[in-house]
Amino acid sequence: MTDPDAGDVDVDRAIHERRELVNDAIVERLPVQEPARLYEASRYLLDAGGKRLRPTMLLLVAEAVTGTEPLTANYDAFPDVEGEAVDVMSAAVSIEVIQSFTLIHDDIMDDDDLRRGVPAVHREFDLETAILAGDTLYSKAFEYMLGTGAPPERAVRALDRLATTCTEICEGQAFDVEFEGRNSVTTDEYLGMVELKTAVLYAAAAAIPAVLLGAGEETVESLAGYGLDVGRAFQIQDDLLDLTTPSEQLGKRRGSDLVEGKRTLVTLHAREQGLDVDSLLPDDVGEVSEADVDRAVTRLEEAGSIEYARETALDLVSSGKANLEPLPEGEPKELLAAIADYLVEREY
Repeated sequence: MTDPDAGDVDVDRAIHERRELVNDAIVERLPVQEPARLYEASRYLLDAGGKRLRPTMLLLVAEAVTGTEPLTANYDAFPDVEGEAVDVMSAAVSIEVIQSFTLIHDDIMDDDDLRRGVPAVHREFDLETAILAGDTLYSKAFEYMLGTGAPPERAVRALDRLATTCTEICEGQAFDVEFEGRNSVTTDEYLGMVELKTAVLYAAAAAIPAVLLGAGEETVESLAGYGLDVGRAFQIQDDLLDLTTPSEQLGKRRGSDLVEGKRTLVTLHAREQGLDVDSLLPDDVGEVSEADVDRAVTRLEEAGSIEYARETALDLVSSGKANLEPLPEGEPKELLAAIADYLVEREY
């Protein structure tokens, strides 16, 4: 439910405007060069689309902590709290590049065929090139973060946060894989895994610009808390969309999490209600149809598991928005609250 205190801000327009700026920056800062196949693969998912939610969040935080009017400053030379120029767009590209790196490797691990409506990188190119593309994006992200021109002490703190975030993402992915082979996983364990695998990158997107621009430590940590909460809500909504959104709109096979036996908040709650989740789909995953997924979703709805996941996501969004309190009032703060709502209201 959209926050009534968010005013008349147009969150779709705000995302679109900043997405276009980020897209232009990606083209400029990650050109296709030799070896061409490597850089074509590195750019492949970035060029395929994406909402750029994390870099949009980063740019909005930059506006909010400095009291800058939206879209009036040059993000390549953004004034910090002391009026010195910081290239926050370089940090925004860094965060988006990390996101693309995780998607490439995630698709390899899951052997997925589609991402963003196009063949996964390892399908479009080959496994070896996809691994190298992911590794290239990972290293480029640190190069971009180092290129913000922020004072050295702030730059080191931002790099440290980015490095920690990348380690935590890998830890979260490892837990995700481990959970697939375990008979019992609790909802608390799942939320901890989601925090590492997904939410920490949102936390980095929210906290790093505050670090680079010289905001106080209380503000930095509050923004990190905002990112963690809305990031977990984002992943829960992703889990719901995997079950409820048509494949052509989702950009990948509908019900893939259920087919692959992934633990989600929906299926964990269903198991706690006594539902045999393993029997929801045919044993031969190659024969799973849209009708099979529809029947599975109906049973999950009857168990109350779909609603439970939705309510949990809404509670996390509410908690996340409370962490915006230290920010000065203004349109950027309102947009950050509106984006939190958007993360659980989006339909794909």
